Amino acid sequence: MSSILHESEFDSDYAFRNGLSLGDLHRSVPAAFADRAASTTRRGYVFISTAQLVDALLDADFEATHARQVNARGERVGFAKHMIRFRHIRESVTLVDALPEVILINSHDASSAYELRAGLFRPVCRNGLLVRMGDFGLIRVPHRGRDVMGDVVKGALQITQGFAGIGTVIERMARTELAEAERTRFAEAALAIRYRERQHAPFPAAALLQAHSPLDEGFDVWHTYNAVQYNIMQGGIAGRTVNGRRTRTRPIRAVKEDVRINTALWHQAMMLIRP
Repeated sequence: MSSILHESEFDSDYAFRNGLSLGDLHRSVPAAFADRAASTTRRGYVFISTAQLVDALLDADFEATHARQVNARGERVGFAKHMIRFRHIRESVTLVDALPEVILINSHDASSAYELRAGLFRPVCRNGLLVRMGDFGLIRVPHRGRDVMGDVVKGALQITQGFAGIGTVIERMARTELAEAERTRFAEAALAIRYRERQHAPFPAAALLQAHSPLDEGFDVWHTYNAVQYNIMQGGIAGRTVNGRRTRTRPIRAVKEDVRINTALWHQAMMLIRP
């Protein structure tokens, strides 16, 4: 199965326009609207439509802002893993230059349970990133139980209640200045996260520190983290393959890698924070 994703279109005023319509979601994540489970699921699997959960979240004053789906083949196309980002309409927390969101990850082929994660969206670079704050940043809801939809809504509201805590951490990140050696070590750790298990790294770690926006220029943890995160997720860094051929890195599109890399980067960045 390919890990390429289709993404909903959004423009520079993404953060300030209305949320995605149901029509937008149908086009971006058709698997979310499956009316049954894939035939490959086991007998004990309990199907609960993501579409019903979307309706429940909309009724609870959330709006969908972004959507992705794995580009699967055959029957799996209509049941593939998908990710939808939501923002609470009444949320007023400001996190430096980022906006807090709730991320719903699910599939209808039993490849994953419902996951709710805390997330940030940075309008300055159009790049969503996930965060993990203690235990509240990740809530798994299995495909069983008496009130799965109610549990998902409760989980989403629980995550929004912790956004103020994320804001406090981001402020501390912005106040923590780093020496050049510390920034280099963070970039090296990020490179090891991206190319794990002794994979060939096509470029030196220092390339991750290059800021692509004036708003990412700075030597504190927050700006360093954003520059590195952008470079890893968006790709486009010139380098060489293991055979010496010139290449450019590709953006991270797979849901699983998105979650893995962003969660690890956030954890690594928080380790740099000083009181």
